[in-house]
Amino acid sequence: MHSLQHWIRDPGVRLGGSRGLDISKLQAPCITALPEGGYRMFYTAVGPAKPFTDCQGYFLSAVSTDGLSFTTEPGIRLAPQPQLAHMALRVIAPSVTRTSAGTWRMYFESRGSADRPTVICSACSDDLFHWRHEPGIRLETDTNLGGPRYIALPDGSGRLYCFHTVTDSNGLQCQQVVSASTADGMAFSLDAEVRLTDRSGPLDDQGITAAEVIHRPDATPPWTMIYSAWQAPPPGSQVPLHPSQDSQAVARGKSADFAAASIAADIAGYRSRIFAATSPDGLTWTRQGCVLEGAGYTSNALDAVHAEDMSLISIPNDKWRMYYAACDRHGTWCVASATTHPPHHEPNRH
Repeated sequence: MHSLQHWIRDPGVRLGGSRGLDISKLQAPCITALPEGGYRMFYTAVGPAKPFTDCQGYFLSAVSTDGLSFTTEPGIRLAPQPQLAHMALRVIAPSVTRTSAGTWRMYFESRGSADRPTVICSACSDDLFHWRHEPGIRLETDTNLGGPRYIALPDGSGRLYCFHTVTDSNGLQCQQVVSASTADGMAFSLDAEVRLTDRSGPLDDQGITAAEVIHRPDATPPWTMIYSAWQAPPPGSQVPLHPSQDSQAVARGKSADFAAASIAADIAGYRSRIFAATSPDGLTWTRQGCVLEGAGYTSNALDAVHAEDMSLISIPNDKWRMYYAACDRHGTWCVASATTHPPHHEPNRH
């Protein structure tokens, strides 16, 4: 069995900006196996062809027969809805699951203005291509929730893992991994315990951004979490305000430059990496360390600065492939991938 802690990068880019809908920025992939064979990747993007001026991101899709070469599909799969305060500006980080009725449901992070907490919403589909927003909010608190990843549990219920922004005893914000339980996929209750905290060391001091859980009953331990976390810029770095945090700019109609302003913040000294944790029960987790990282601002690699918001899928020969958002030192985002290899290979960090 291939370990989920040992990864080798696949050569090249799986998906890059190529059209008016995604040329400015793309990130947060979600890979799904198609019933007829092959794969569909959903991803968050923004570009000059966005559906309205203030829009900060929507879901697009691309298909592949082999999981390596992808062809973009026309149109937008799901867009923000300006009439909904909690979903007015951006949808990001989709997670797709099959329902008991044989249809499909997508969970995603939903953003309104910067003075509103982000929430988790959902959409449904009969064919994995046409999506209908489902009214209401699946999960919310008084602070930000995001980066949802859904897993169906052996007993027929489900669990949603996501980040939750909290304020620590020093008054500083941090992002923890929490979980919420559901019996029907629509009504969720937040579980009492925190699954994973950030600031375990210098590599995750800016928060955890996504956490996907894989359950393999025949593995030891049977649960693995692959998650991404950000490292703060070095002291003295000049970090501009991220446009998603600037309500006044949106009110002034300045969000037309959202992608450029967002990328400027992304590469202002931050780094993001992908880590692993393991668990005997899916609830109590032990960190296993960094499993994939770029070489930093001196490197020309496509994931030199950021590797985050991964999505995993099993592939033939008992392997797994991880698709992740990658950013180089120039601020160009794309989707890259890596594949599991036996434990005697060293983790491909650089």
